[in-house]
Amino acid sequence: MQREQILSVDGLKVHFPVRSSGLKGGRMVAKAVNGVSFEVLKGETLGLVGESGCGKTTLGRAIVRLVQPSKGSRIVFRGRDITGLGNRQFRPLRKEMQMIFQDPYGSLNPRLTVGDMLGEVLKVHGVVSGSKAITARVAGLLDTVGLNREYARRYPHEFSGGQRQRVGIARALAVNPSFIICDEPVSALDVSIQSQIINLLRDLQRDLGLTYLFIAHDLSVVEYISDRVAVMYLGRIVEIADAQTLYANPKHPYTQALLSAIPMPDLDHKRERIMLRGDLPGPMSVPDGCSFHPRCPCAIEACRQREPELLALKDDPSHKVSCILCH
Repeated sequence: MQREQILSVDGLKVHFPVRSSGLKGGRMVAKAVNGVSFEVLKGETLGLVGESGCGKTTLGRAIVRLVQPSKGSRIVFRGRDITGLGNRQFRPLRKEMQMIFQDPYGSLNPRLTVGDMLGEVLKVHGVVSGSKAITARVAGLLDTVGLNREYARRYPHEFSGGQRQRVGIARALAVNPSFIICDEPVSALDVSIQSQIINLLRDLQRDLGLTYLFIAHDLSVVEYISDRVAVMYLGRIVEIADAQTLYANPKHPYTQALLSAIPMPDLDHKRERIMLRGDLPGPMSVPDGCSFHPRCPCAIEACRQREPELLALKDDPSHKVSCILCH
């Protein structure tokens, strides 16, 4: 049976006007997200990977309206087009769509205790009312993320990085969401702590029926937690497939280059390292044609002339690639 589609993103763009630093002044456009389309199925984890600066975080923020999408974008959540909703109309949906941030300390109010912080979220969204009910709900949230109930009286600076991220997860869970965007939730943590947080997220997904968009640059972490993986380059998705297929048989040259850098424990199956030319261009200097062609080891003249669509492979409709050499 086909799973329900909880989120659909169609042609999502986030373009920022930027004042030129040249002598003539004027304005330029930073194309942080440049026409992204994908869907997320209920109960799954869709991993989103790519180099720093490719637009992953901006995409996640645009979905929950922390950043305003540009004209022509379309975001559908649970069958409802939410793209043009005003703040008042969108507010009830914030309980359904939450975000876990990369910096667990910077995203927490240092002036509030954990109990006050979580209690404030519960009050604002009307989840529970009355001091006793709020105290009980806060205690339950701390239990859920593996923290001692007594920690409700502590301030963020009194916690380790991993504990602070658990508090951030508790805050996201406070309003009983169905969809959570995890924005690099373990990149600031030690490797040993990373695995604890990842396992916590997996347990929560199983127990609470959550759906995740998991944003990261660590391909090993994404492989472990994701059902499907989307690869992003310079504001666009260049490949998307189920995790096992993508890691075993990547099609796009950029995906192949990313995966070639992952250490292989099996010495008999070493990947040849693919070195890309140059650096990732900025969002204000997106090349014409295929945005990856200046760095692509396989580029031909046609790659410079037209922008490829994200199309399904003939032998696997669930595997989509944005590359004219693959179709």
